[in-house]
Amino acid sequence: MAAEKILKDKARVERLAFVMLILGATAIAFAPIFVRVSEVGPVATAFYRMTLAVPALGLWLYWGKSGRDEPALSRREYLRLALAGFFFAGDMSLWHFSIHYTTVANATLLANLAPIFVTLFGYVLFQTRFTGLFLGGMALAILGAVTLMGDSLQLSRQSFIGDLLGVATAVFYASYIMAVGRLRSRLATRVIMFWSTLFCAAFLLPLTWMSGEAWTPETLNGWWVLIGLALTAQVFGQGLIAYALAHLPVAFSSVSLLFQPVIAALAAWLLFGEALGPLQGVGALVVLMGVALARVGSIKKPDA
Repeated sequence: MAAEKILKDKARVERLAFVMLILGATAIAFAPIFVRVSEVGPVATAFYRMTLAVPALGLWLYWGKSGRDEPALSRREYLRLALAGFFFAGDMSLWHFSIHYTTVANATLLANLAPIFVTLFGYVLFQTRFTGLFLGGMALAILGAVTLMGDSLQLSRQSFIGDLLGVATAVFYASYIMAVGRLRSRLATRVIMFWSTLFCAAFLLPLTWMSGEAWTPETLNGWWVLIGLALTAQVFGQGLIAYALAHLPVAFSSVSLLFQPVIAALAAWLLFGEALGPLQGVGALVVLMGVALARVGSIKKPDA
């Protein structure tokens, strides 16, 4: 009876974590919308996303203690948090740079190939075994993402550098997801979010300076856009994803994040009137089917 209760409690926690993961993916799907209307350059926008999120995450870090006496972070933990921040800074900057050398559709799709690298790294580095159903679901979700992009995709020699940067973006985001997943086994979500975001902002600072982009918005509305990006995508979106990574397999979580381009396409259709035809609808359904299959394939059956 006790074992059965533990299994039920674990299943309940995993269901809640999955809901949090989808909500987090929905929140970060609006990041491109904020970037599009931002009054500063894309790299500077990424820098402000991190910097303006730090005060809110700092309040969460302080008030989340609730009077508990928590041990100080070790030097190794600080290094791992800095590494997570470095990976996320690489993801942010490379994706923004890739847009300059290839199409937005190519850059977005290639950045969403992160599940492939999460699965590959998990197998090579940690000897993680994956079921055929999970791998089939991942392939189906990626196929859906390709279909969702539809006619926007372009392959040419001129865009090769940008496409390569898009693939590098996926590698960095996969590394970030895996780093946070490993940290969540020892540290609270608020600790990881505060320190990794702070380190990420520090890494983005020199990149923003080298980009030569405008540093400050011209209007008050421009500042509200940056604050909205920080709270929506970083504090809320990435915070929920970090929480979910403590309770769900990292590889499955990365596949579930392919839900993000579905929401992004719907948001662009509603807000900017971008075309969303039958092909994009089919792609969205295929993504959802792939995520569902990957979820079934990643559930571990209890020993008899």
